[in-house]
Amino acid sequence: MASERLLSPLTLGQLELPNRVVMAPLTRSRAGQPGDVPTPLNVEYYRQRASAGLIISEGSQITPQGQGYSLTPGIYSEAQVAGWRAVTEAVHAAGGRIFMQLWHVGRISHHLLQPEAGAPVAPSAIRAESQSFVISAEGATLVPCDTPRALGSDELPQLVADYRAAAERAQAAGFDGVEIHAANGYLLHQFLATGSNQRDDAYGGSLERRARLLLEVVDAVSAVWGAGRVGVRLSPFGPFNDISDSEAQPMAFYLAEALAARQIAYLHINEQVALSDELRHGVRQRFGGAIIVAGSYDAPRAEAILASGLADAVAFGRPYIANPDLVARLAAEAPWNLPDESTFYGGGAQGYTDYPTMA
Repeated sequence: MASERLLSPLTLGQLELPNRVVMAPLTRSRAGQPGDVPTPLNVEYYRQRASAGLIISEGSQITPQGQGYSLTPGIYSEAQVAGWRAVTEAVHAAGGRIFMQLWHVGRISHHLLQPEAGAPVAPSAIRAESQSFVISAEGATLVPCDTPRALGSDELPQLVADYRAAAERAQAAGFDGVEIHAANGYLLHQFLATGSNQRDDAYGGSLERRARLLLEVVDAVSAVWGAGRVGVRLSPFGPFNDISDSEAQPMAFYLAEALAARQIAYLHINEQVALSDELRHGVRQRFGGAIIVAGSYDAPRAEAILASGLADAVAFGRPYIANPDLVARLAAEAPWNLPDESTFYGGGAQGYTDYPTMA
């Protein structure tokens, strides 16, 4: 069978997965209003995709300050916990497993999305050449990100506490674990990267200091969940959201060792650019847990990376938008539906829960 490895079981931390097909975290901007709360439409969307070995939820902001796009769900209110609980119950009833992705966008935001219309926060007051998605009186529009304010050293313990509280709410909502989003140019990635972190305190300067906040968050979240139900997403060399890092490879190697020592469930590498063999082998050598890779994989490329031993599972993004039954299609070597990009963000059931299955 073409997808022999993809369809084989995997132990991922404290979880046993029936296959190595992971649904990648996908922002779809369909949270209910007011309050950015998951709705029955979101319940159906995730339920349809429960045959994945693991679903990683769309990024969910840990506080109102962590939001960078309108209509994205949060995990900081009781209403959001209740909305997500309906999602996890449906996924579990359909035989699935689901992690929540904990998200803080940092500087990738706009004052219209911030509490009291304040400035977004970041490691340093450096504006990103990127965009936020805002719904205002003028309608829905993409707007340039605002210049952020630098977080004070005295604010960082509260930020770590916010991650811990979000992890506790994810537990209350019935998730099987959590993924900490430290990729794609968002807040924790901004602390890791030389281009966005120009601090001179204990959270900036050296590689170890730039990694400090992420590792404090990992420790706080692991204290809630146990390390075997915690994953971390990174995107070495990824340029998305105007991120740049002159030490991307040394940082990836340092984090692989630090996270291995913490025995987290998995490392999730988002390959925005082609990664060198040196980087891939270096991360594999340093990190003893499971490695999930994502980055425009099709079935042959996914099988090849699993066969190489450089990854243990493959996350699919756009294919999961259009193919709720992706695992069945892999098993049958059937063609895949193509996604409709015009319905990726916002809207209702069209382009969300109406893609046909093989049957």
